[in-house]
Amino acid sequence: MEPEKPTEPQGLLQSHDLYKYILETNVYPREPEPLKELRALTASLPRSGMGTAPDAGQMIQILLKLIGAKKTIEIGVFTGYSLLLTALTIPDDGKIVAIDMNRESYEIGRPVIEKAKVEHKIDFIESEALPALDKILENSDNEGSFDFAFVDADKINYINYHERLMRLLKVNGIVVYDNTLWFGSVAQPESSTDDSYKEGRMNTIKFNKSLAIDPRVDISLVPLGDGITICRRIS
Repeated sequence: MEPEKPTEPQGLLQSHDLYKYILETNVYPREPEPLKELRALTASLPRSGMGTAPDAGQMIQILLKLIGAKKTIEIGVFTGYSLLLTALTIPDDGKIVAIDMNRESYEIGRPVIEKAKVEHKIDFIESEALPALDKILENSDNEGSFDFAFVDADKINYINYHERLMRLLKVNGIVVYDNTLWFGSVAQPESSTDDSYKEGRMNTIKFNKSLAIDPRVDISLVPLGDGITICRRIS
Protein backbone atom coordinates (compact mmCIF):
# COMPACT_ATOMS: atom_id res chain seq x y z
CA MET A 1 0.00 0.00 0.00
CA GLU A 2 1.72 3.17 -1.21
CA PRO A 3 1.20 6.75 -0.01
CA GLU A 4 -0.91 9.04 -2.15
CA LYS A 5 2.10 10.82 -3.67
CA PRO A 6 4.94 8.27 -3.64
CA THR A 7 7.17 10.25 -6.00
CA GLU A 8 7.11 13.58 -4.15
CA PRO A 9 10.75 14.47 -3.41
CA GLN A 10 11.23 14.90 0.34
CA GLY A 11 14.63 16.56 0.23
CA LEU A 12 17.12 18.08 -2.18
CA LEU A 13 16.46 15.75 -5.09
CA GLN A 14 13.96 17.87 -7.01
CA SER A 15 13.57 15.70 -10.10
CA HIS A 16 10.30 13.81 -9.63
CA ASP A 17 11.16 11.30 -12.34
CA LEU A 18 14.58 10.54 -10.85
CA TYR A 19 13.20 10.23 -7.33
CA LYS A 20 10.45 7.93 -8.64
CA TYR A 21 13.12 5.81 -10.32
CA ILE A 22 15.12 5.49 -7.09
CA LEU A 23 12.08 4.56 -5.04
CA GLU A 24 10.51 2.15 -7.50
CA THR A 25 13.75 0.48 -8.58
CA ASN A 26 15.64 0.16 -5.30
CA VAL A 27 13.59 1.14 -2.26
CA TYR A 28 10.02 -0.12 -2.57
CA PRO A 29 10.91 -3.65 -3.81
CA ARG A 30 12.98 -4.22 -0.64
CA GLU A 31 10.73 -2.37 1.83
CA PRO A 32 9.07 -4.79 4.29
CA GLU A 33 5.27 -4.80 4.25
CA PRO A 34 4.91 -3.33 7.78
CA LEU A 35 6.99 -0.33 6.70
CA LYS A 36 4.86 0.13 3.58
CA GLU A 37 1.76 0.10 5.76
CA LEU A 38 3.16 2.60 8.25
CA ARG A 39 4.43 4.88 5.49
CA ALA A 40 0.98 4.93 3.87
CA LEU A 41 -0.64 5.63 7.24
CA THR A 42 1.76 8.49 7.92
CA ALA A 43 1.21 9.99 4.46
CA SER A 44 -2.41 10.71 5.38
CA LEU A 45 -1.41 12.93 8.33
CA PRO A 46 -1.07 16.74 8.22
CA ARG A 47 2.60 16.57 9.32
CA SER A 48 3.51 13.62 7.11
CA GLY A 49 6.76 15.33 6.06
CA MET A 50 8.15 14.59 9.52
CA GLY A 51 8.35 10.89 8.65
CA THR A 52 11.70 9.38 7.72
CA ALA A 53 12.25 9.31 3.96
CA PRO A 54 12.18 5.66 2.78
CA ASP A 55 15.43 5.99 0.83
CA ALA A 56 17.16 7.31 3.96
CA GLY A 57 15.61 4.44 5.89
CA GLN A 58 17.14 1.96 3.47
CA MET A 59 20.59 3.41 4.21
CA ILE A 60 19.96 3.20 7.97
CA GLN A 61 18.95 -0.44 7.63
CA ILE A 62 22.26 -1.26 5.92
CA LEU A 63 24.20 0.54 8.67
CA LEU A 64 22.37 -1.43 11.37
CA LYS A 65 23.23 -4.69 9.64
CA LEU A 66 26.85 -3.75 8.96
CA ILE A 67 27.61 -3.08 12.62
CA GLY A 68 25.39 -5.89 13.94
CA ALA A 69 23.45 -3.43 16.06
CA LYS A 70 21.59 -4.90 19.02
CA LYS A 71 21.16 -2.02 21.49
CA THR A 72 20.01 1.28 19.98
CA ILE A 73 18.53 4.63 20.93
CA GLU A 74 16.18 6.89 18.99
CA ILE A 75 15.50 10.54 19.77
CA GLY A 76 12.35 11.75 18.04
CA VAL A 77 9.90 9.03 17.04
CA PHE A 78 6.84 10.62 15.35
CA THR A 79 4.71 7.70 14.02
CA GLY A 80 7.66 5.33 14.20
CA TYR A 81 8.86 4.56 10.65
CA SER A 82 12.56 4.56 11.57
CA LEU A 83 11.71 2.91 14.90
CA LEU A 84 9.86 0.07 13.17
CA LEU A 85 12.65 -0.25 10.61
CA THR A 86 15.19 -0.64 13.42
CA ALA A 87 12.99 -3.09 15.33
CA LEU A 88 12.62 -5.25 12.21
CA THR A 89 16.38 -5.22 11.61
CA ILE A 90 17.97 -5.88 15.00
CA PRO A 91 17.90 -9.38 16.58
CA ASP A 92 14.83 -10.63 18.45
CA ASP A 93 16.54 -9.97 21.79
CA GLY A 94 17.66 -6.49 20.71
CA LYS A 95 16.43 -3.36 22.47
CA ILE A 96 15.58 0.19 21.37
CA VAL A 97 15.23 3.10 23.76
CA ALA A 98 12.81 5.43 21.98
CA ILE A 99 12.38 8.97 23.33
CA ASP A 100 9.68 11.42 22.29
CA MET A 101 7.65 14.00 24.21
CA ASN A 102 4.58 13.28 22.05
CA ARG A 103 3.17 9.83 22.68
CA GLU A 104 0.08 10.61 20.59
CA SER A 105 2.01 10.35 17.31
CA TYR A 106 3.67 7.11 18.41
CA GLU A 107 0.25 5.64 19.21
CA ILE A 108 -0.83 6.23 15.59
CA GLY A 109 1.84 3.87 14.33
CA ARG A 110 1.84 1.51 17.30
CA PRO A 111 -0.82 -0.90 15.90
CA VAL A 112 1.43 -1.54 12.89
CA ILE A 113 4.39 -2.15 15.20
CA GLU A 114 2.30 -4.55 17.29
CA LYS A 115 1.12 -6.41 14.20
CA ALA A 116 4.76 -6.81 13.11
CA LYS A 117 5.43 -8.50 16.48
CA VAL A 118 8.41 -6.31 17.36
CA GLU A 119 6.98 -4.09 20.11
CA HIS A 120 8.78 -6.16 22.77
CA LYS A 121 12.07 -4.68 21.52
CA ILE A 122 10.93 -1.09 22.19
CA ASP A 123 11.20 0.87 25.45
CA PHE A 124 9.22 4.05 24.72
CA ILE A 125 9.97 6.98 27.02
CA GLU A 126 7.54 9.90 26.89
CA SER A 127 9.79 12.80 27.80
CA GLU A 128 11.89 15.66 26.57
CA ALA A 129 15.09 14.12 25.32
CA LEU A 130 17.74 15.85 27.45
CA PRO A 131 16.37 14.82 30.87
CA ALA A 132 15.69 11.31 29.53
CA LEU A 133 19.29 10.99 28.30
CA ASP A 134 20.64 12.34 31.59
CA LYS A 135 18.55 9.75 33.44
CA ILE A 136 19.99 6.97 31.27
CA LEU A 137 23.50 8.25 31.99
CA GLU A 138 22.89 8.07 35.74
CA ASN A 139 23.47 4.34 35.34
CA SER A 140 27.17 4.01 34.57
CA ASP A 141 26.55 0.63 32.92
CA ASN A 142 24.89 2.47 30.04
CA GLU A 143 28.03 4.40 29.12
CA GLY A 144 29.63 2.97 26.00
CA SER A 145 26.90 0.34 25.67
CA PHE A 146 24.83 1.45 22.66
CA ASP A 147 25.63 0.31 19.13
CA PHE A 148 23.54 2.82 17.20
CA ALA A 149 21.53 6.02 17.60
CA PHE A 150 19.16 7.91 15.34
CA VAL A 151 18.26 11.55 16.00
CA ASP A 152 15.35 13.37 14.37
CA ALA A 153 14.25 15.95 16.90
CA ASP A 154 14.56 19.67 17.74
CA LYS A 155 17.58 21.05 15.92
CA ILE A 156 18.52 23.53 18.65
CA ASN A 157 19.54 20.62 20.90
CA TYR A 158 21.44 18.48 18.37
CA ILE A 159 24.74 19.63 19.87
CA ASN A 160 23.54 18.74 23.37
CA TYR A 161 22.28 15.33 22.20
CA HIS A 162 25.61 14.69 20.52
CA GLU A 163 27.57 15.24 23.72
CA ARG A 164 25.43 12.73 25.59
CA LEU A 165 25.46 10.21 22.76
CA MET A 166 29.24 10.30 22.64
CA ARG A 167 29.13 8.92 26.18
CA LEU A 168 26.43 6.36 25.44
CA LEU A 169 27.78 4.95 22.17
CA LYS A 170 30.45 2.28 21.96
CA VAL A 171 33.67 3.08 20.15
CA ASN A 172 32.85 2.28 16.49
CA GLY A 173 29.17 2.85 17.28
CA ILE A 174 27.19 4.96 14.83
CA VAL A 175 24.82 7.88 15.26
CA VAL A 176 22.75 9.22 12.36
CA TYR A 177 21.37 12.77 12.46
CA ASP A 178 18.43 13.65 10.22
CA ASN A 179 17.66 16.98 8.49
CA THR A 180 21.26 18.19 8.40
CA LEU A 181 20.69 20.06 5.12
CA TRP A 182 17.46 21.67 6.37
CA PHE A 183 15.60 21.88 3.07
CA GLY A 184 18.75 23.14 1.37
CA SER A 185 18.67 26.36 3.39
CA VAL A 186 22.14 25.74 4.87
CA ALA A 187 23.63 26.78 1.51
CA GLN A 188 21.37 29.82 1.05
CA PRO A 189 22.00 33.38 2.22
CA GLU A 190 19.96 34.17 5.30
CA SER A 191 18.33 37.06 3.45
CA SER A 192 16.79 34.70 0.90
CA THR A 193 15.73 32.03 3.43
CA ASP A 194 12.06 31.67 4.27
CA ASP A 195 11.35 32.97 7.78
CA SER A 196 9.99 29.58 8.87
CA TYR A 197 13.37 27.97 8.08
CA LYS A 198 15.70 30.58 9.58
CA GLU A 199 16.00 29.29 13.15
CA GLY A 200 16.46 25.69 12.00
CA ARG A 201 18.97 26.85 9.38
CA MET A 202 21.06 28.68 11.97
CA ASN A 203 21.07 25.75 14.40
CA THR A 204 21.84 23.24 11.66
CA ILE A 205 24.77 25.27 10.32
CA LYS A 206 26.18 25.55 13.84
CA PHE A 207 25.78 21.82 14.40
CA ASN A 208 27.36 20.86 11.07
CA LYS A 209 30.37 23.05 11.84
CA SER A 210 30.75 21.46 15.26
CA LEU A 211 30.77 17.94 13.78
CA ALA A 212 33.38 18.94 11.19
CA ILE A 213 35.89 19.74 13.94
CA ASP A 214 34.94 16.98 16.39
CA PRO A 215 37.95 14.62 16.69
CA ARG A 216 35.82 11.93 18.33
CA VAL A 217 33.96 11.02 15.13
CA ASP A 218 34.31 10.18 11.47
CA ILE A 219 31.51 11.87 9.51
CA SER A 220 29.70 11.67 6.20
CA LEU A 221 26.86 14.00 5.23
CA VAL A 222 24.70 12.08 2.75
CA PRO A 223 22.12 13.93 0.57
CA LEU A 224 19.27 11.47 1.20
CA GLY A 225 15.91 12.78 2.32
CA ASP A 226 16.62 16.15 3.91
CA GLY A 227 20.25 15.25 4.50
CA ILE A 228 21.53 12.66 6.98
CA THR A 229 24.88 12.87 8.73
CA ILE A 230 26.48 9.58 9.68
CA CYS A 231 28.97 9.70 12.55
CA ARG A 232 31.18 6.85 13.72
CA ARG A 233 32.57 7.27 17.19
CA ILE A 234 36.32 6.68 17.02
CA SER A 235 37.32 7.73 20.54
